Amino acid sequence: MAKSAKKADNGGANLGFEAKLWAAADKLRGNMEPSDYKHVALGLIFLKYISDAFEAKREHLLRDAADPASLYYVRDESARYRIAEDRDEYLAENVFWVPKEARWSFLQANAKLPTIGKLIDDAMLAIESHNPSLKGVLPKDYARPALNKVMLGELIDLISGIAMKEEADRSRDILGRVYEYFLGSFAGAEGKRGGEFYTPRSVVRLLVAMLEPYKGRVYDPCCGSGGMFVQSEHFVAEHGGRIGDIAIYGQESNYTTWRLAKMNLAVRGIDADIRWNNEGSFHQDALPDLKADYILANPPFNISDWGGERLREDVRWRYGVPPVGNANYGWLQHILHHLAPTGTAGVVLANGSMSSAQSGEGDIRRAMVEGDVVDCMIALPGQLFYSTQIPACLWFLARDKKNHHFRDRRGEVLFIDARKLGHMVDRTRKELSDEDIAKIADTYHAWRGEQDAGAYENVPGFCKAASLEEIRTHGHVLTPGRYVGAAATEEDDVPFVERFTALKEKLDEQLAQGEELGALIQAKLEGVVVDG
Repeated sequence: MAKSAKKADNGGANLGFEAKLWAAADKLRGNMEPSDYKHVALGLIFLKYISDAFEAKREHLLRDAADPASLYYVRDESARYRIAEDRDEYLAENVFWVPKEARWSFLQANAKLPTIGKLIDDAMLAIESHNPSLKGVLPKDYARPALNKVMLGELIDLISGIAMKEEADRSRDILGRVYEYFLGSFAGAEGKRGGEFYTPRSVVRLLVAMLEPYKGRVYDPCCGSGGMFVQSEHFVAEHGGRIGDIAIYGQESNYTTWRLAKMNLAVRGIDADIRWNNEGSFHQDALPDLKADYILANPPFNISDWGGERLREDVRWRYGVPPVGNANYGWLQHILHHLAPTGTAGVVLANGSMSSAQSGEGDIRRAMVEGDVVDCMIALPGQLFYSTQIPACLWFLARDKKNHHFRDRRGEVLFIDARKLGHMVDRTRKELSDEDIAKIADTYHAWRGEQDAGAYENVPGFCKAASLEEIRTHGHVLTPGRYVGAAATEEDDVPFVERFTALKEKLDEQLAQGEELGALIQAKLEGVVVDG
């Protein structure tokens, strides 16, 4: 299976027109805040999707009923149309039932009316009433006075052109990709707030390429808008697997974001059990008995108000009680708690989680390393995320490093320093390329000993397989830079700024505890940068 990682999964790649479509839709927004406009645009794209899927099924039913050679041939024309309006015919095929007043053709025909907002709200209510799985999911505030109805009509016209002449399956795929592209674009437009519901696609694709979720239960305890699940399904489809071979579970505490996830998955035709409650996975674990084969998660970084003081005796804290002021090690242990005996997990966290010794975090990390549940650590390049400039890393966890169809990796951790990878896609943000993702994932697969993955070798400056004994000598700090060393091609004439930055990063790690002497030295260093 590993050889499939040679070509990174590019499911959801741009179709070539999304940027133009986004620019046109964004222009219609005017002075409306992206956080409000997001629900207006995405709700309409979703409505177009389910209406198109319904119409495709309806045409199929009418065609079969009118074909004398078909087993479903019906002589009476009026009877054919009764069959085409039979709700059960659609539910049997997992197609949402769309009543006449909610069909896109009806809304498009009335797009220029001043009552279009109310017509859309009525359409959303009608769809929810006929499809219980969508209850409470769809936006229903298009009639509000503050929403420009001329803009709304123009947006309907714009969306009407998406995949208009495509076959049914292709149309649904295009609409799903447009929805995904718009999610990412809204995250960028919202900046920090956008990162709360969206993990950059290249980061998700890396997690999926590393874990290879071909078959089993996939779980995300803080699933945002559902990008982890969409990319997991892309991966299975791209690599010749069957979509039905993975079962998807998730939880989200933000109701608005949960609605985005439900629509995002429905637009891709993905069946998933996504739970919502406002207390979140720590305080009201909606899937307490779930043991997942794969867990992919991007928890909020360094969250301090997670209510840890109310969870001092929790069964999940097998490796130590996480501090009340930082949830990072709470997330790691919640995820380990939900892993199946041979399960693996990939978790995005702030870089400080690899080295922090505050409030007992160092003790928890030591217990996890000695418990041999840490499989791989990756330092990511900066500027990958919309929501924060805090450098991030990936933790890969494994419940049993001996028995997971790979080689026996007990007593060993793989470190990958990927900080030099990635390319700028705009003024402020980087992305990992297909080649970057394949380089990292293939290294991991080779180290795990996967079939056809090739032989693993340490590469100075990039990757190192370190023993527990070596990790002990570093005080159980898991920063890859401590282990991989310098690149073999590194020369003495590296520019001063680069050398100084590298030295400063190492010192920052050592001063993470924020002691008074450390703060003083840090201030001196910053003064050097300013003066230099």
